[in-house]
Amino acid sequence: MVEGIGASSGIAMGKAFVIPTWEWDFPEKLIDVTDLAYEFERLYDGIRHSKDEIELIKQEFVSVLGEEQTQIFDAHLAILEDPIFMNEVQGIMQRQYKAAEVAVKEAIDKFVGMFDLLDDGYMKERALDIKDVGNRLLKHLLGALEETLPPKDQPYVLVAKELIPSQMVHLDVSLALGLVTMLGGKTSHVAIMARAMGVPYVLGLEGKLQTPIQNGDYLIIDGDEGVVYVNPADDVIEKYKARKETWKAVQEQLQKLAHLPTRTEDGRQMHLAANISSVKELELVMKNGASGVGLFRTEFLYMDRSSFPEEEEQFAVYREVAERLGGKPVVIRTLDVGGDKHLDYLALPEEENPSLGYRAIRIMLDRTDLFKTQLRAILRASHYGNVKIMYPMISSLDELRRANEVLEEAKKELADEGTPFRSDIAVGIMIELPAAVMISDLLAQKVDFFSIGTNDLVQYVLAVDRMNETVAHLYDPFHPSVLRMLKITADHAHKNGTHISVCGELAGDVRALPIWIALGITDLSMSVQSILKVKNSLLQSRHSEGEKIWEELAGCASSAEVVTVLTKYLETDIADQSGHTRPACGFS
Repeated sequence: MVEGIGASSGIAMGKAFVIPTWEWDFPEKLIDVTDLAYEFERLYDGIRHSKDEIELIKQEFVSVLGEEQTQIFDAHLAILEDPIFMNEVQGIMQRQYKAAEVAVKEAIDKFVGMFDLLDDGYMKERALDIKDVGNRLLKHLLGALEETLPPKDQPYVLVAKELIPSQMVHLDVSLALGLVTMLGGKTSHVAIMARAMGVPYVLGLEGKLQTPIQNGDYLIIDGDEGVVYVNPADDVIEKYKARKETWKAVQEQLQKLAHLPTRTEDGRQMHLAANISSVKELELVMKNGASGVGLFRTEFLYMDRSSFPEEEEQFAVYREVAERLGGKPVVIRTLDVGGDKHLDYLALPEEENPSLGYRAIRIMLDRTDLFKTQLRAILRASHYGNVKIMYPMISSLDELRRANEVLEEAKKELADEGTPFRSDIAVGIMIELPAAVMISDLLAQKVDFFSIGTNDLVQYVLAVDRMNETVAHLYDPFHPSVLRMLKITADHAHKNGTHISVCGELAGDVRALPIWIALGITDLSMSVQSILKVKNSLLQSRHSEGEKIWEELAGCASSAEVVTVLTKYLETDIADQSGHTRPACGFS
């Protein structure tokens, strides 16, 4: 067994197809000054052919990934139009009299080397985009053949040192069982595409294999655990075959719960909504019986492109989501970038600790032009469904006031234009900072709803960067201090009659369900894949036990004690009156 990083969930079992590591190797070719114009013409022809090819690939791939995810290729087009990259190539040709392909190769190596030196996983992953575009251009300049492609007549697990988005275009999802790469990152374009395609993916095996994987090796990859087995023993194969069958059976049982009423065993109604990042996810949202969308992360609209999306483009997406939900609520969070989320075209300052820096609402209150464009698009979409607005990273009443001032400006503009929108649209905030928790009594009087973002709240309460491997083990959502923060927020919301929900990862953690019952929180928003698992436990829980649960949780001095209390209630809730354990769709 080899431990890597799980980038796309699921289990894949099959024979490996290995893409050979390939590097351009050609002699340095100098040209005469009289040939310079000809070399420039070759370069421009290569750029035109490369752009045409990328556009064609984008159109072919849109049916697989959807319009949003194919914006990855817009980023590739932007590189070919980037004056910095092209000036570097042209400068090498003019100053050193080198052939077009030599200059392109040197420019690729320079920028990739620069990015690799940066202590930033996101920028390292962007180096793959430059390699991808540069290699495409080199192929047109040299007339080289495409690299080896996977088989088209038998299933395989694709193995490579690293993958680039254009290689994903050639994947037949009916044959590609899974992906394994030596390099890469969970936020890379390839990882995004793998998740969108539903292909299990494990990366980060560089330096961990005793011998390289060969064509025909039998592999088991576990995208959830992030492990790979190479030519495993028969008992391991049988174990994973059984796991796949069990997983399939559990999913089939859970699916039967999708359209049952979502209430506790003693009749308390609850709402399980979905967190989404794209329109493409709506099909599964509806299939799994979600009560709506409790968090629409709009960042995807801004990523993998060369400029900010215009109002019309945003409006079209928000309107489609609102209409397809057919009256169910959709909470649209305004742009939340910065920290570990970057935009190639938005220059942000270098920061010692980006998570504590210039991000989310702080950026939007400075760039009110961008903020108002998004708010106008959301307001326009509110005419077509049950749309709500949510501001991220609010830490003060002043930030909330300033955000609402921009919102009122957007409303006035639309009203003056005669553009329809819902004037009484609900406005809420993320509770994800300790500062917001401690003034939640004041904030509750100024907003229509709270949504607790547990991911960042835990990080800030415990002063633990969850992306930092050195301290990641200290990231503990069941820490007693976190529970007390949740309690304060819930109490202030209830006292003021302010609607409250939870939209962080903890909302989709079955173990945390007794916490929400204890705090009287009846609205949870989570990943689409978690909805049916949480619902399965919810149907067997008792709201009447809430007060008793909190009494025990309040007395816990450690997360271990908290988990013990939660586990006890989860186990109790699947026992019938005779004391026998009742099956929860085949598992507990």
